[in-house]
Amino acid sequence: MPVNNRMFLDMFSDRERIAHYADGPRRFTPGIDAVHRMTALLLAEHAPADAHVLVLGAGGGLELKALTQAQAGWHFTGVDPAGPMLDLARDTLGEDADRADLIEGYIDAAPAGPFDAATCLLTLHFLDRNERVRTLSEMHRRMKPGAPLVVVHSSFPQDEPFRTRWLARYAAYAVASGADPAQTEQARAAVGASLALLTPDEDETCLRDAGFKDVELFYAAFTWRGWVSRA
Repeated sequence: MPVNNRMFLDMFSDRERIAHYADGPRRFTPGIDAVHRMTALLLAEHAPADAHVLVLGAGGGLELKALTQAQAGWHFTGVDPAGPMLDLARDTLGEDADRADLIEGYIDAAPAGPFDAATCLLTLHFLDRNERVRTLSEMHRRMKPGAPLVVVHSSFPQDEPFRTRWLARYAAYAVASGADPAQTEQARAAVGASLALLTPDEDETCLRDAGFKDVELFYAAFTWRGWVSRA
C-alpha cells in the first residue's frame, strides 16, 4: 500500500473503529449486498462447483460470507494487510470459517494458486496506478487461464468541477443512508486528499495492462464502478 495511504491501514487496524465495519459499506456503497450477489453470479459463469477463489482485500468478511452462502462447494483464500480486519472476517464467517484460509499481507503473500476465480472489492482505490497494475498482474499470474475476476472500487471523473461534485454526492448518499454527517465529511476529505483515484476508462486500462481480457462494466453507482474480466 502506498505510504500516503498508511492512515487507512492504521484505521482498519483499530479494533474499536472497525467494530461496526459492516455499517460502512452499506452506507457509503449503494447496493453493496446486491454487488455481492452479482459477484457470485458472475464468478459462477466460469468457475467450477468446487472452485478455489482468491479474495484480495478480504478483511471484514462481507463478500466472503455472501460467497460461501451462494456456493456451498467453493473454498477461499482471503488476503488483507490488517490483522484485526481478518479477525472480523472470521467472526463474520461463523460456522463457514473453515472454508477460508485467511492470510495477513498484500498480494505477494498469496499462494501461487492457480485459482479458479478471484475478487477484489472496495480495495484497489487504495493503490496508485503503478501499484494497482502490479497488484492486478500478480493476481492474473495466480489465476487459471480464463478464470473470472470481479473488481469493485471508487472510480469516477477526475476533472473539475466533476470530481468535487461526485465527492459531494458520495457524502450526501452516506448521510442519507444514516451515516454521521461529521464523520462523513471527514471520510469525504480523506478520500479526496489521500486516494489515487482514477477514471473508469483508466481503471479499464489497468485491467487490460495487467493481462485481463473481456473487460465488462457490470456495476455503476455514484462514485463506484465494478468490472468483470477473465485471466
